[in-house]
Amino acid sequence: SSLGPPRIVDKVIHRQSVRLGRTIKLLCPVEGDPPPLTMWMKDGRTIHSGWTRFRILQQGLKIKEVESEDAGTYICKATNGFGSTNVNYTLIVIDDASSGKDSQVPEGSNGEYEDHSGKQWARPRFTQPAKMRRRVIARPVGSSIRLKCVASGNPRPDIMWLKDNKPLTPQEIGENKKKKWTLNLKNLKPEDSGKYTCRVFNKVGEINATYKVEVIQRTRSKPILTGTHPVNTTVDYGGTTSFQCKVRSDVKPVIQWLKRVEYGTESKYNSTIDVGGQKFVVLPTGEVWSRPDGSYLNKLMITRAKEEDAGMYICLGANTMGYSFRSAFLTVLPDPKPPSAPVPPSSASSLPWPVIIGIPAGAVFIFGTILLWLCQSKKKPCSPPAAAPAHRP
Repeated sequence: SSLGPPRIVDKVIHRQSVRLGRTIKLLCPVEGDPPPLTMWMKDGRTIHSGWTRFRILQQGLKIKEVESEDAGTYICKATNGFGSTNVNYTLIVIDDASSGKDSQVPEGSNGEYEDHSGKQWARPRFTQPAKMRRRVIARPVGSSIRLKCVASGNPRPDIMWLKDNKPLTPQEIGENKKKKWTLNLKNLKPEDSGKYTCRVFNKVGEINATYKVEVIQRTRSKPILTGTHPVNTTVDYGGTTSFQCKVRSDVKPVIQWLKRVEYGTESKYNSTIDVGGQKFVVLPTGEVWSRPDGSYLNKLMITRAKEEDAGMYICLGANTMGYSFRSAFLTVLPDPKPPSAPVPPSSASSLPWPVIIGIPAGAVFIFGTILLWLCQSKKKPCSPPAAAPAHRP
């Protein structure tokens, strides 16, 4: 396949419908070279690992135990270094129960389908499923958390909370009639980790939901650059290219791009910074994207490349605990139509100039090779979900 932006390679049925409680898969039939990275959005919000019933697979998006709130607009955005392509879906959720089959009859009620007020019996149901999406919740020591199980039913249901299948005492729950449906956990300690289940029941039936709470001891470490990026890149004069950087960090890091100031040109820049005894200029930084796997991505676009864009670039990831950086070289091929008359080649330098620029890149290449085999084991292509804004260094 030829290099270029992702393209749709199969017919897409844009309107999809699914019955309540069933499973559906929305496909994202895109290909590209380099292979694109895909991200899914619902009604403009990015779907990530916190959305418990949603799984992003190689072929598309799988939604299990569909709820009525899942109806809406879904977009699969596929991006590589050349551009991005969207696959759009409208999902309709069909609810058979709304036709009146929902009311269940309690056992042995001798056909009395109604209570004294004439209302039909109804088994409990969760009324705010959207607030219950995140079933695996990680929080640092000392923070607090609210677990919600708001439900309705007739007769009005009761709720019971369990931790690791053992009922919690009223003291642990902190009885508060107004907040009956919410379990408040304050000032979390490591021993508060576990599975919390709400059982909601009336005489017609019972439902339950389980949250997994992980209380994390704050790990304190500086960011790590993962994968092989940024990598040495060659671009045609006037062309567009990008460097990208993937950083793993406990907290959202600052990702900064720097360009080495060539010796003797310092006076051209207002301010330069020193890294490892060399002078660098800080470039305008695009958006930092957080990935479901806990890493962060940032991309530096170089548009309408000129000779002075060539040189060494550094991606620097920093948090309160320190920083890590990695460098790569940009080679800009000569302008095919230079404005001035061609100069006869001097005998002093018989090497073409892209080769000369390539010599310092050799040092970085060895460093890059070590990291390359680390990336080989990862199935996913190292590519960011979207382009950062263009800049001029």
